[in-house]
Amino acid sequence: MRSPPDSRPVPSNPPSISPSSPPLETEYRPRHPLDLRRVLLFQRRGYGDPTHVDAGPVIWRACRTPQGVATIAIRAAAGGAVRGAAWGPGATWAITQLPALCGRDDDLDGFDASHHPLIAETHRRNPGLRLGRTDLVFDALAGAIIEQKVTGAQAFAAWRRIVRGFGERAPGPTPVPMYAPPSVEGWRHVPSWAWHRAGLEPPQARTLVAAAQRGTRIELATHAAATGDDRDRVLTSLPGVGVWTAAETRIRAFGDPDAVSVGDYHVAHEVGFALTGARTDDDGMLELLAPWKGHRQRVIRLIGLSGVREQRRGPRVHPEDHRDR
Repeated sequence: MRSPPDSRPVPSNPPSISPSSPPLETEYRPRHPLDLRRVLLFQRRGYGDPTHVDAGPVIWRACRTPQGVATIAIRAAAGGAVRGAAWGPGATWAITQLPALCGRDDDLDGFDASHHPLIAETHRRNPGLRLGRTDLVFDALAGAIIEQKVTGAQAFAAWRRIVRGFGERAPGPTPVPMYAPPSVEGWRHVPSWAWHRAGLEPPQARTLVAAAQRGTRIELATHAAATGDDRDRVLTSLPGVGVWTAAETRIRAFGDPDAVSVGDYHVAHEVGFALTGARTDDDGMLELLAPWKGHRQRVIRLIGLSGVREQRRGPRVHPEDHRDR
């Protein structure tokens, strides 16, 4: 089965596919350069993420679609094409959504890299950078809540524990056991001892459970919202969800080219150093990014690819382990 490259509708009643069925297959031919690995692996939450496996030429992704769990295997093919094969009840949805995951909907109109030589040069060297979207709001929101106010290593470990313990085994011939994240109801019913063993702070656990109580309504409202600001208003209406968490959700779920993670421990420093040679705070970062309004996330991503890094001068932040308390 092949989906047209620019098709967007998702079938409302896809056929039921058992894990042992042959996969559904598609070929997507992007109309722009595409760095497939970089775009897809941006969605991975650290090495060992049970929802993503990098197996050489093939990247495997397990997800919980609106039609059920799916596994999709994605690889580059001749002539710049992308091949996808999917298994599970959500296979049709995953196949149809593949172009958006690869950045088909990412629009560079209005982006002017020439405002800064570093951005111009990095953009020239990385023509295949695209901002992909998963369209799975609650997965993105859950991951962002887990990453609130902790180190990346701590958050990724908690994600692995919860997804493996309470997610669903991914269908298909995966190279290692893989798991789709819990359903909205599944997140809601993760027991308190599991959050504790995963090393998650109690405020994060409470925020995630409270979000799951409104999960379906939040998904519908964010998809219906017309702008990033509108999506922020929906997401930040949840207790414990602030502008950082909302931005992180928009980046992954919608490939939002303008989302800025204000309040991040590192981003403002990195933007300031790359563009001026000196650190800055959130207000300074927003001022520096103002010439690229509409594409500020794209600029942040390009800064990450530029190779410009400030030499570390302070101690690393170490995870705080509260599990023995």
